[in-house]
This record gives sequence, structure tokens and C-alpha cells, in this order.
Amino acid sequence: MGYQRQEPVIPPQRDLDGRETLVSEHEYKEKTCQSAALFNVVNSIIGSGIIGLPYSMKQAGFPLGILLLFWVSYVTDFSLVLLIKGGALSGTDTYQSLVNKTFGFPGYLLLSVLQFLYPFIVDPENVFIGRHFIIGLSTVTFTLPLSLYRNIAKLGKVSLISTGLTTLILGIVMARAISLGPHIPKTEDAWVFAKPNAIQAVGVMSFAFICHHNSFLVYSSLEEPTVAKWSRLIHMSIVISVFICIFFATCGYLTFTGFTQGDLFENYCRNDDLVTFGRFCYGVTVILTYPMECFVTREVIANVFFGGNLSSVFHIVVTVMVITVATLVSLLIDCLGIVLELNGVLCATPLIFIIPSACYLKLSEEPRTHSDKIMSCVMLPIGAVVMVFGFVMAITNPQDCTHGQEMFYCFPDNFSLTNTSESHVQQTTQLSTLNISIFQ
Repeated sequence: MGYQRQEPVIPPQRDLDGRETLVSEHEYKEKTCQSAALFNVVNSIIGSGIIGLPYSMKQAGFPLGILLLFWVSYVTDFSLVLLIKGGALSGTDTYQSLVNKTFGFPGYLLLSVLQFLYPFIVDPENVFIGRHFIIGLSTVTFTLPLSLYRNIAKLGKVSLISTGLTTLILGIVMARAISLGPHIPKTEDAWVFAKPNAIQAVGVMSFAFICHHNSFLVYSSLEEPTVAKWSRLIHMSIVISVFICIFFATCGYLTFTGFTQGDLFENYCRNDDLVTFGRFCYGVTVILTYPMECFVTREVIANVFFGGNLSSVFHIVVTVMVITVATLVSLLIDCLGIVLELNGVLCATPLIFIIPSACYLKLSEEPRTHSDKIMSCVMLPIGAVVMVFGFVMAITNPQDCTHGQEMFYCFPDNFSLTNTSESHVQQTTQLSTLNISIFQ
């Protein structure tokens, strides 16, 4: 008897409503367990964007900022589930195909632009010495190989490592809130309930929480995906994420109050070895998070220009091009605050608030009094307001940036009075007793 090749056993798959369907070997993709998918969602939320959350507290006012952070997390939870429900109603399995079926080619084109632009947020690897060399080396050594994966399910373990490192960074920020915070004077408006820049703060928070652009990728990687299973996954992911985000935003802001920068690590002094280690950990989390964003950009290019399929050669070429452009952006831009605001209000806000709501309202046949429709009717205009007014405020009222320079409180005994307000001089006098051992 001759050798007979044993065909791979391909289990029946389920569509968005949970019905079993048969797929070919070519169509079958490796699936991931729910825990791995959970870490992919959490990693997408708390990856690079978390670093700007203390800055959003400064923008909104600390009490209002905390309330807004809970609200944005709830809206994120709701819209992520709404997005998959929209896919079930339309029989589509990607964000682009959902919008294309709902609003035609103009909607498809607009979404493609938003999804393409979002991942090009500056890659904020905040390393002061050899910044350009380190970003280039880490991109070639780690980011590019991870981004070359074809299946997002393979990133589950990577996301687990990234989430663990983010938790470690949170511990460092909490430790410095205790040891460093009491030595830095609080600004006069530190505890104001609300500030005029609250809309810009919503943009920063939206940027931190958005993972809608890769939601269908994660959903399709689940074993036997259903809307109910996706809902449970999202609820757990948001609870974990908001817990980490609230603590990070609170500890970061309480340490520096009105001096808080768009990139929190800009606030710490260079001779703080513990924070330097935190910067290294954050750089690693960015490296481990960006491949998920690259998946989305590559999918957009594949859908728009290649009919949804990329050959092995074009897969590599497109990935290299995306990574190269993103790296160049990260090398040219070092002021994170304005980038977070603009990317949040122009890209994240429509992807979270506007598009999922608009698609569901057009597709759903539920009565107008249905809770999902009522919430969608609320989210859509709020998203439009945040997008328009947030953009105008970010342009007309840009925030200051230190561009990597040391903050004044890092030199309490040698602080220059040049171009310094009287209040800062008084604060510097108070810092003259700062124990330098804090930074060692």
C-alpha cells in the first residue's frame, strides 16, 4: 500500500450569528483562544496611548477628567459590541466591508483613509541618548519581524508580554507619585473641577481607548466567534483596561499636576534610573503594540488596491513601506501632546462615536425606543461635536512642549530666571530642599 497524504482536518466555522459554515483549506486561518484575544484587545487599548492620559487630566480638570475617562471607556465598550452587531446585520466581516455595504463607496473611502492614517501616530520611544539610532534598530530587529505575521492570532503571547510591561510601568509611576510627588509644588488650578480644554481631553482619551480598527481582525481570530462571546470578551477587556488607565492617569497627574506633559516620561528627570528603566519598558510595549496597528493599515491597502489579497512578495513590500513611513514620522516628531489631540479628534473619535452608530442606525430594524438605538442617537452627535470643536481648539490653542528638555524642578539649585514667571521662581525656591537621592 502506497503512502497516502492525510488531508488536514478543518473544523466547521461559524458566521457572525453563530451558524456553522464550511470553509476550504485556503480560507481557514489559525484561531486563537479567548484569553489570547483578550490580551490582544487590552494591548491595543493600553499600548502607546496610555502615556498621554495624565495629560488629559490636565486638559479637562482632574475631577471631570476621571468622569470622562469612565464615560469614554463605556462608550468604547458599547461601540465595539455595536460594530460586530452591525457586521451580523449586514453579513460582513471587516470594518471596511460593513461601511461599504451601509454607505457605499464614499463611506468606504472615508473609513479607509481614517484607518490608514490612525496607526501613523508618532512612535514615542522616549530615549534621550541615540534616539534615532535606537528607534531604527528596534524597528528593524523587532517591529518589522512581528508585523510580517499574516495572522493576528499569533500576537496573543506578544500582547500578554506587552500588558505585563504596562503593569510594571504603572508600578513605577505609582512609586514616583509617592516619592517624588510631594516635592513638586502643585499648580494653582490643580484641583479645578473642569477646564475649557475638556473636549481636547476627550480626543486624547479616545486615542488611548480605540481598538475598533482591528476589532474584526480579533473577532475573526476567535474560535467559533459569536456576538455573545465577543460581548463577554470586550466587557472583560474594558474592565482590565480602565482599571490600569485610571490608576496611570491619576498617579501621573497627582505627581506633576499642571506641569504634566503630553508624554508623561518628559516630566521625569534624566538621572532617575528607575524611570529610565520605565522608559525602556515603554519602548518595548510600543514595539509589541505597533504590529497590531500595522495589520490594519496593511489590510486597508490590500482591500483598496489588491482586492483584499496580498501575495507573499507584496505582503512583505507593503509591510516594509508602512513600517518605514511610521518610523520616519517618529523620528521627525517629538511633541506628543498635539499629535494625541489631533489624531484623537480626527481619527479616533469618528471610528468610536460616529461610524459604528451611523451603521447600526441604518441597518437595524429595532424600534426607535430600543436601548441600542437611543445610545447610538446620543453618541453620533456627541462624536461630531468632539471632532469639530476638538480640532478647532487643538489648532487655535496648541499646548506647550519641552522637546526633551529637563523640567525646571530637576535643577532646584541652579534654576535660571530667564523667561520664567514669578510663580515658577517661587516654586523653584520651595524645591531647593529636594533630596537628589529620589532620582538615584
